[in-house]
Amino acid sequence: MTQVSVLIPTRNRPTALASTLTSLYFQAIRDIEIIVADQSDGPVEREPSIETLRRLFEQRGQELIIERNLPRRGMAQQRQFLLDRATSPYCLFLDDDVLLEAWVIRNLLRVIREQDCGYVGNAVIAPSYADDVRPHEQHIELWEGAVMPEEITPGSPQWRRHVLHNAANVLHVQRMLRASPETPIAYKVAWIGGCVLFDTAKLRQAGGYGFWKELPHVHCGEDVLAQIRVARRFGGCGVLPSGAWHQELPTTVPDRRVNAPEYFRS
Repeated sequence: MTQVSVLIPTRNRPTALASTLTSLYFQAIRDIEIIVADQSDGPVEREPSIETLRRLFEQRGQELIIERNLPRRGMAQQRQFLLDRATSPYCLFLDDDVLLEAWVIRNLLRVIREQDCGYVGNAVIAPSYADDVRPHEQHIELWEGAVMPEEITPGSPQWRRHVLHNAANVLHVQRMLRASPETPIAYKVAWIGGCVLFDTAKLRQAGGYGFWKELPHVHCGEDVLAQIRVARRFGGCGVLPSGAWHQELPTTVPDRRVNAPEYFRS
């Protein structure tokens, strides 16, 4: 059994996906399986760059699985489809347009084991904002002891933490704190987008993304809802430094009128 199942939902982003997979190929930890749920107009596995990466992974005994998941029934169903296929004790939900430094999975795995919490993650950094310093958005709350369960709801004081993950705020904060991969720092979050490592069993115990059946097919915020449900029971945290870089492509979910955390609160 592998230590980590890397779970990637994708649609019509073959170039970005190839870049993301390449960053996974160069991870310091190799005891991973990679599962891609493809909802592209044409099968992404037919792209030459993706097929090349599949062969490279296979040559060293790693598995890159690409499965079609159609018809499209929303992002929550996509994520549940992936979770149902995870076979490892930990699962990393990774967006198809995020590049990882070589130490990211190793560090996230270290922190989630040390903290024994439900999830940990690296907030994604937008490199085009590297010179955009926003002191008013850089408040950070560190976990001084063990990560504990938290009740986080839209509009609560904890909800405001999300502004720390705007633009390149995390990049500036981790520089100020002198965070390094050798000395990772756990901090309090509202949620994390794009690169989140769960304890697979704890995510399933919290319901995973099974709520997809109750949502309209067009929705957003499914990742947020799953995280706040896991945090309520098991706790969750962000980790500095972040080595997750956003490719800054337009969202594939432009209609954001149905936001899962708000939808289930109403």
